[in-house]
Amino acid sequence: MPYLLTSSLLFLAALIIIYWIHNQYHLDVVVESATSPANAPLISICIPARNEENNIRACVLSALGQDYPNLEVIVLDDRSTDSTLTKLNEIASHDSRLLPISGTDLPVGWAGKPHALFQASAAAHGEWICFVDADTFLAPNAISSCYAKALETHADMFTTMNEQILGSFWEKVVMPLVMTALSVGFSPRKVNDPNSRDAIANGQFILIRRSVYDSIGGHEKVKDQIVEDKAISEQVKWNGHRLIVADGRKVIRTRMYTDLPSMWEGWTKNIYLGLSDHPAMLALGAFGATLSLLAALFLPLWPLLGIKWLFNGGAWLAVVVIVQSLSVWAWLIYFRVRVNRGMKISAWYALTTPLGAGVFAAMMLTSAWKVLSGQGVTWRGRTYHSK
Repeated sequence: MPYLLTSSLLFLAALIIIYWIHNQYHLDVVVESATSPANAPLISICIPARNEENNIRACVLSALGQDYPNLEVIVLDDRSTDSTLTKLNEIASHDSRLLPISGTDLPVGWAGKPHALFQASAAAHGEWICFVDADTFLAPNAISSCYAKALETHADMFTTMNEQILGSFWEKVVMPLVMTALSVGFSPRKVNDPNSRDAIANGQFILIRRSVYDSIGGHEKVKDQIVEDKAISEQVKWNGHRLIVADGRKVIRTRMYTDLPSMWEGWTKNIYLGLSDHPAMLALGAFGATLSLLAALFLPLWPLLGIKWLFNGGAWLAVVVIVQSLSVWAWLIYFRVRVNRGMKISAWYALTTPLGAGVFAAMMLTSAWKVLSGQGVTWRGRTYHSK
C-alpha cells in the first residue's frame, strides 16, 4: 500500500505539472504577412557578426532582399578570425546598401555583443533600428510585416519568437525542451502587459524606435550584460515604453546551433546568467532542473518498477502502478508531440524527452556551477564572469 500511495501522489502531481508547463506559451500577437507601407521611414538593420562565415552570406542577403523600400544594412564584424569580413566586403561591392564595419577591440567593462551592437547603432541613420543576429534569416516581407505589427500594437520595442531550424539529432532532442522551459519562465502575456514588470526580448530580432533606444542609453546602458537582449528590454519597459513580444515564425527563421557542443556552450552561457539577477527566477530555474532530472531518471524506471513489483506478488496494486506510470507517459508524449509538430520536427522525437531533459538539467547545473565557482562562462572565444 505505501508503494501505491506514493505512485498515486506522483501520478496526480505529474499530470498537473505536465499540463501547467505546456500551457504557458501564449503568443497572442502574431506577425502576419503585410506589404510595405507607402510612407516608409528609414529602418537600419544592424547585424553583429563574430566568426559567422557559415551564416553571414545567407543572413545579409535575406536582409538586403526585403520588399521594404527604405532600409540600410550595417554589419559589425566583431574581430572575426575567419572569412566573415571577406564575405561581407564581397557582398558590399555589389550592393551599396550594405555597410560592413570592422569592430574595435573590446574595452574593459564591456561584453562582446553589447559592444558590437553599440558600434553598429552608432553608424545607423534610421528612425527605427532592427537588430538581427547573424544566424537569423528574414523572409522578403519580414521587415514590412513586423513594422506594420509594431505600429498596430503601438510598440516602442518589438521582438519576435522565430521558427527554429533544427537539423541535427541533438537539436531536435534538446531545443524543444529548452523552448518550453523558456515559456514557463517568461510569459508573453505578462511581457506584453504594460502593468507587469516582466520583460524579455529575443536578440535574434528586435525592432526599436531610435528615439527610445537613445533615451534609455542604448547598449552602453547594458554594456556589461551577457544576456543583453533581456537587459535592454527591461530598460525599455521599466522606463515606461511599450514592449511587445510576438510570434514571428511566419516571416523569420533562426539556426541557433548545429551540434551538441555549440548548443552546450550557448545555453550554459544563457541559462544561468539570464536568471542570476532574479532570485525568484533562479529558484524557478532550479525547480526546472530538478524536474528535468526526475523526468530523465525516474520516468523510464516507473513502469519497470511496477512490472517488477507485479512479478514479485504485487497483484492488482502493481497493475495500478503500471497503469498510472503509462498514463503519465501518454500524457507527456501527447504534449511533446504537439510541441514538436509546432517546431516542424518528427513526432517520434517526443520519445526522447527523458534524454533531452537530462541534457537540459546538466546544462542548467553546469552553468550555475561555472558562475558560482568563479570559472565564468565561455562564448565565441571570450570568457565572462558574473558580477
